[in-house]
Amino acid sequence: MIGSYVAVGDSFTEGVGDPGPDGAFVGWADRFAVLLADRRPEGDFTYTNLAVRGKLLDQIVEDQLRGAKELAPDLVSFCAGGNDIIRPGTDPDEVAERFERAIADLTSAVGTVMVTTGFDTRTVPVLKHLRGKIATYNGHVRAIADRYGCPVLDLWSLKTIQDRRAWDGDRLHLSPEGHTRVALRAGQVLGLEVPADPDQPWPPLPPRGTLEVRRDDIHWAREYLVPWIGRRLRGESSGDHVAAKGSLSPDDIKMRIESVA
Repeated sequence: MIGSYVAVGDSFTEGVGDPGPDGAFVGWADRFAVLLADRRPEGDFTYTNLAVRGKLLDQIVEDQLRGAKELAPDLVSFCAGGNDIIRPGTDPDEVAERFERAIADLTSAVGTVMVTTGFDTRTVPVLKHLRGKIATYNGHVRAIADRYGCPVLDLWSLKTIQDRRAWDGDRLHLSPEGHTRVALRAGQVLGLEVPADPDQPWPPLPPRGTLEVRRDDIHWAREYLVPWIGRRLRGESSGDHVAAKGSLSPDDIKMRIESVA
């Protein structure tokens, strides 16, 4: 019975792509916290989300791990390294070495540390050429998890999030339904009974013509790809000047989810 949970990571764990009624993001970790809280007596669960979009592994370690260790929760979810891996010239073996040092430090101070693998990017236009690099890093993450006894939230094997409806318009972050499926899989990883099957197939989609696909690609490049490249060139991050959500009430999260359902 998990009575406290801290989420550590980048935009994936912050919940980018899953906006609540006020525009602030919800995300899989918040949704997962609700699943955990529902198994505790009323008021007997604490949750803190320290994740901030755009952060690299070393920034996550420096900015978030101390807070996570001070809270000493029963469970920490640790998702880091993805932004490092997609940067040109990075070595997944070297990133994994730094990842392992962080896991060794974290597991010595908290109850359970759940780690995540990267997504299978074969259908993502900008990232599909990095698939081998991501797979290499995933192999390291699984091996590190074995060495330190960490449960693994394996996103690579969650095939239903390869559907385009699982992704936000930027094609880099999950949609609300995508985040929901990840939260359900996280529950399964910890042996919880979950209210729905994350592997449930999506309803069939009508076929799209070549012109429609091309129009969508042009819109995506203009609205998302060009600004993303611009930030890289200027050395900026989407997480600059963004504060972590901090402590959150599962009841408040539930109300926010229901208001946009």
